Amino acid sequence: MIYSFAKFLFFLYFIFSRRVKIEGRENIPKTGPVLLYANHPSAWDMFLIAVFTKRKVHYMAKAELFKNPILRFLLKSVGAFPVSRGKGDVGSVKTVFKLLEQGRIVGIFPEGTRTEKKNPKKRKAGAAMMALHSKAPILPVGVEWNKKIFSKVRVVFGEPFLMLPREEDAHTPKEELLKLTEEIMDKIYALIGQ
Repeated sequence: MIYSFAKFLFFLYFIFSRRVKIEGRENIPKTGPVLLYANHPSAWDMFLIAVFTKRKVHYMAKAELFKNPILRFLLKSVGAFPVSRGKGDVGSVKTVFKLLEQGRIVGIFPEGTRTEKKNPKKRKAGAAMMALHSKAPILPVGVEWNKKIFSKVRVVFGEPFLMLPREEDAHTPKEELLKLTEEIMDKIYALIGQ
């Protein structure tokens, strides 16, 4: 109930303050576990993507955002859960796998922070690690954002794909995970022509 109401409020905000263009909504799987990976040009991205996704998206969001009670309420209302960045937060990773086991969509920004342009240095190994271990399909989402009010915003949902391990049950070194995450980000940025 709260999710639907919050989603409606954000829908009104985006419709009246932006010229929103959505592409590829037919690529969103109707059922089953999904890792939704997107670029992150704006603080509004998780709300923007959630509004135009019929299924509920459970976002991994930095723990600092949950310190503000109003923001914490908004984040929880749209299905977000906290992650402590830079610490290897095992609890949040367990939450991701639990949600995927329940057949949910989990939203993650593989760069870990807002990034206006593609920057390979900001990719995180955890994105590839979760995809490999969960075997859940990845839904790539590209977001084009302009800071000016009433400007055009574009969200492109790409075709889901699987990331399969090179060798079954083999340990994947961090450098390999970073390379795989970079491949994911390349697919995301290609959706918006970057």
